Amino acid sequence: MRRGPAVPPPCLRAWAPAVGALLAAGVVGGVLGGAIVHVTTGSSRATSVSRAVSDLVCDATSVADTVLPSVVTISAEGADGSAGTGTGEIFAEGGYVLTNQHVIADAGDGGRIVLVYTDGTRTTATLVGEDVATDLAVLRADDGAEGRPVIALGSSADLEVGRPVVALGAPMGLSSTVTTGVVSALGRYVPVPNGSVVHHLVDAIQTDAAVNPGNSGGPLVDCDGALIGVNAAIATVPNADGVSGGGSVGLGFAIPVGVAEPVAEQLMTTGSANHPVVGLAAHAVTAADGSPAGLLVSRVASGGPADAAGLRVGDVITAVDGAVATTADQLVVATLTRSAGDVLPLTVERDGASQDVDLVLAR
Repeated sequence: MRRGPAVPPPCLRAWAPAVGALLAAGVVGGVLGGAIVHVTTGSSRATSVSRAVSDLVCDATSVADTVLPSVVTISAEGADGSAGTGTGEIFAEGGYVLTNQHVIADAGDGGRIVLVYTDGTRTTATLVGEDVATDLAVLRADDGAEGRPVIALGSSADLEVGRPVVALGAPMGLSSTVTTGVVSALGRYVPVPNGSVVHHLVDAIQTDAAVNPGNSGGPLVDCDGALIGVNAAIATVPNADGVSGGGSVGLGFAIPVGVAEPVAEQLMTTGSANHPVVGLAAHAVTAADGSPAGLLVSRVASGGPADAAGLRVGDVITAVDGAVATTADQLVVATLTRSAGDVLPLTVERDGASQDVDLVLAR
């Protein structure tokens, strides 16, 4: 069998949702065969729907004709010879391209980013800004993407489970690939370790549209071809050695456009995303010797939001925004889904007494 040309390894990360029969599954994201993470299922939401069968399938041909001219294949080449491929979409006039941060991570410190349009034309690109926390990055095509359409922006706020969707990208380096599926679930939280960092996919869209390594950063669109999410991670089944496989098993996750758009706007404007902070460090503890389970506060930043709210080292946070506190990731999610000045309700136990605290987030 004749082999095709060598391509850089595609990007999409791996993790393992810890729910029921899915205990043996892993999720793939930033690096092939990557780290193990957990998906939070309690926050997902489902919507009962009743509609005609014709409403459950997109006209993929029409969607592809509309969207593919706005899609690019990304090759991120590191100065040390490392390389990876992913996908992006032309997000704004002037050649601004939205993708995942993990797609272009290899190009840091003297690397190079190359974009390939659907028609095969190539251009280099410059990194405008990146946000590790949300796994988003904005590039600018050095040719300005002249004459190329900007992808239409849809809404992730009114999505329903069961709605048809289309994923476009370069799985395994195969540009202009189109797959279809439905919204399988909404509101997933997927933390994805990637080397020394963790990407936090908040309010993620779960889909059964086939996405594979190389789809990272590419668009998930509705039947009108409007962007509703940025594909970022998939679930895979580990082999006998516990190593995650690299193919789709119908569990893909996309960053909703409602999260991606404001972050992208910040990146285009300032080069960075300025998320608010809570101003404390905490870790999960179990109930013991009369102390409650929750998040034990180990450090409070002087003059920060937690300090202003009266929190102290040794306090145990038992609830975050009305939900039982089980992991410090809940505090991270709170900062990624709110703005400075917003109130984060906490329940805190100190010396055996419980109290409600309104923590005002700040930058």
